Amino acid sequence: MKILKIAVLMGGPSAEREVSLRSGTAVANALAAGGAKVMPIDIKDSSFTMPTNVDVAFLALHGTFGEDGTLQRMLENGGVTYTGSGPDASARAFDKIAAKKAFLVAGIPTPRYEVFDREHTDLPRLAQLGFPLVVKPSRQGSSVGISIVQAEGDLEEACRIAWHYDDHLLVEQFIAGRELTVGILDGRALPVIEIRPKHDFFTYEAKYTKGQTDYLVPAPLDKNLESQVKALALRAHDCLGCRDFSRVDFMLAEDGGPLVLEVNTIPGFTETSLVPKAAHAAGIEFPDLCARLVQLAMARNGKHRAGAMKRETVSIS
Repeated sequence: MKILKIAVLMGGPSAEREVSLRSGTAVANALAAGGAKVMPIDIKDSSFTMPTNVDVAFLALHGTFGEDGTLQRMLENGGVTYTGSGPDASARAFDKIAAKKAFLVAGIPTPRYEVFDREHTDLPRLAQLGFPLVVKPSRQGSSVGISIVQAEGDLEEACRIAWHYDDHLLVEQFIAGRELTVGILDGRALPVIEIRPKHDFFTYEAKYTKGQTDYLVPAPLDKNLESQVKALALRAHDCLGCRDFSRVDFMLAEDGGPLVLEVNTIPGFTETSLVPKAAHAAGIEFPDLCARLVQLAMARNGKHRAGAMKRETVSIS
């Protein structure tokens, strides 16, 4: 029986490098425990070299280069089979402005927003959305560069912070309510998670500092609302053209229904990250989750199934 040769790509040049290294290490350990020959590759920039005769590249890079379609395009041009969404879907999901436009075309509810850049510094126009506002770089993840703005006098500083990461900003209506997230795996929605940060909102520090956030898995929702959130998550995933897996983030407004914020095509992948938490709640343990993503990539490219790797068949409906 053939032993799979898997390259786990991690690190990268983005602001999320350290988190990516943690994700990649967890994935590499899980795949090795399942019997694969694993080659962890710490990518510093675009000049990395892939090992020869790799069956699958497992992508564990977050942020720019790894999640924005650049790496996916390079691997496709090199004929390398890889996990997750393709170049175009990755680029659409990573660009919050492009994703917003796709949500609106698909009729998916999302907070009102304005697009802002360095050449059009009309701060009063942004204020028309009302306060508080959320200012985000268009092309970043993990809450990097995000500010919640309470008054017009704070807008300029929030834009300066976000411009450190991107020339194009998404300025979004702040939604008061409950924060939810839904993992998508192989065309199905995993159990909904409610995120309860202990301070302000789900910042980079709240995501990656132990004890800063409580997670309710599954989220305490009535059945109708749970079904609605899961259906919206699948629609958001599909309207961007994503495949295999993703994580869809929501706000459940205090005075309304669920609103889609964004879709993450390579969410955090340590054993305590959100998609693995949701998979665990569905009865899928972390090694089997990693193995399933490898097998989805192989099946897409007509390769044989993972001979030496186990995969549990678990219903997540």
